[in-house]
Amino acid sequence: LHKRMRFLGVEIFTKAEGEITELHIGLGGTMSALFLRQLAQKTHRGLEGRVKAGKSAGGISYGYALDRQPLPNGTYTTGDRVIDPAEAAIVRRIFTEYDRGRSARAIAIGLNRDGIPAPRSGGKGKGTWSFSTISGNWQRGTGILNNSLYIGQLVWNRQHFIKDPDSGKRQARPNPPHAWITEEVPHLRIIDDALWTRVKQRQGAIRDDIRTERAAEPGAPRIERGHRPRYLLSGFLACGCCG
Repeated sequence: LHKRMRFLGVEIFTKAEGEITELHIGLGGTMSALFLRQLAQKTHRGLEGRVKAGKSAGGISYGYALDRQPLPNGTYTTGDRVIDPAEAAIVRRIFTEYDRGRSARAIAIGLNRDGIPAPRSGGKGKGTWSFSTISGNWQRGTGILNNSLYIGQLVWNRQHFIKDPDSGKRQARPNPPHAWITEEVPHLRIIDDALWTRVKQRQGAIRDDIRTERAAEPGAPRIERGHRPRYLLSGFLACGCCG
């Protein structure tokens, strides 16, 4: 902005600094950038302390509710959670149905058909269950089936965000596993270990099948490689003439 205004012969004045020169732009910009970086580091350190205390460092996952207790000074506690019995029952239903062989899409259709309210982030969204709400991204730990909080493990710092200098939008970048913060919170467990393990094994088997199909048909569209078999013997029988 300063370069453009100088090119047009327009001087910039502020109430605090008076006329803005190259000195203000260079030093002021550098100090502001350092301040923002230090502020981000302090905020991150503060959130890490909350996570290590077993508290929430951000939003509340589906299946839980805020637990705000009054303090002697008139304020309320923050970051504490309790299990929401109604939503916890839906979480168990999702895990059980997936363990029995139903797909995430079929589970979402069933939940919408039964009129079960879906999670809504900040009041946004359509308020309906979808495939991604249940499956999410296993590498980033998103989605109902990948939330380790349901087995009493609070995992934080899986990813960080960096701003694209061209678009100004944030992009998520995964952090290495050694940078993750994991705390045991057994009072927030909803799913037992056996059911969680079976679900993880089924997810892994499906990913292995997709990788095998990609290797066998590298030119096939990605969405087609990810479809489930339509018939009982799909993928097992082939034509004896054309293959």
